[in-house]
Order: sequence, then structure tokens, then C-alpha cells
Amino acid sequence: MNWSPAISDGDITLRLIRQRDASAWREIRRRNREWLQPWEASLPPEASLITDVPSTFGQMVRRMRKEARAGRALPWAILVNGRLAGQLTVGGITYGSLRSAYIGYWIDKEFAGRGIMPAAVAMACDYCFDNVRLHRIEINIRPENTASLRVVDKIGLRKEGDRPKYLHIDGDWRDHVTHVVMAGEFPEGVLARLRARQSRTP
Repeated sequence: MNWSPAISDGDITLRLIRQRDASAWREIRRRNREWLQPWEASLPPEASLITDVPSTFGQMVRRMRKEARAGRALPWAILVNGRLAGQLTVGGITYGSLRSAYIGYWIDKEFAGRGIMPAAVAMACDYCFDNVRLHRIEINIRPENTASLRVVDKIGLRKEGDRPKYLHIDGDWRDHVTHVVMAGEFPEGVLARLRARQSRTP
């Protein structure tokens, strides 16, 4: 597997996150602190003894690139017309008889509501099905996160079920709703499915 693919559709590009993204990444995160914090992963108290949790952007990027080289993750920066707009990570890539992964993402509020994230997720799904040969991709979303739920709804991902207290988010264990897409579920491709749905929307 190419561990550092760059894929594009129109103005949107997904490419490996880099150390030189640090300045733009920090600026976006500073501006979007209130927008992102309610949905941010956090460490439970029992994890306080863990010493290898990345605490800086540089450490995070090194960890992500190591996971990518091992074939366990695809840590993409989302660019719009060459400008950093967010982040999308395909994580937990598992092979063997499971061939599964999950997708997590965030976007600068300035770019929200413009169809960028649904396209980025669809592009990532297509890459994972066509190139990584995964069988199943899931996205887990807090039921209160209406903006993120709109992303999977626009693509048409199937709701699989509820996961009570699934992830530690913003200081506590939070319920999540799981949405899933399987290889071959959209024979035309996930991005093509999204574009077709968009073309039918008045």
C-alpha cells in the first residue's frame, strides 16, 4: 500500500499531514477551539499513567506517519485550493478476515456547510475500497453532533446502531451512533454516489 497517497477531486485534496503544516494547523485550531472542543477525544483519568501520548503537533505527526508506514492509518490533511481546511484520518486499519477501519475528521468552521467534508469522506472511502481493499468502514458520531451527522446523511451511509459510552470525548464517556459502508455497497463508488445525490437535491 502507498502509505502517503495524495488524492484530489476538484478543489479538494487529501494528502499526508506534514510537519510544515504546523503553523496553519495551530492557527485553525486556535480559531476553532469552541467549535471543535465538544467533539474532541480526551483521556480518561485511568490513562494518566500513559507516557507516550503525543503532546505537541510534531509528536502527533510523527506518530501518525509511523502508523501510516505500518499500514495502520491514513492521516490526511484536507486542502481546499491548496489551503489547509481540516483533517481526516482513516484509523484502526485491520487486515486478515476483518479488513476494516474507521474514519474520524474535523473541519475549520469557515469551510463547514460547503460540501467539503462529505466529499473528503467519500474520497477516503473510495481509496480504501479500491486501493487498500478494505471490506468495511465505520464512522462513529455523537448523536448531538448534528453537523457531523449531516456528513454521513449527505453521502447516504447506513446507520448500524448505537454504542453507549463508546468513546471518551470532551471529558467524559459519550454515546455514539455508528454509520457504516461496505465495499460494493455503492457499485458506482462512494464519491459518485454523493455527487448523484447532490444533483437530485433542489
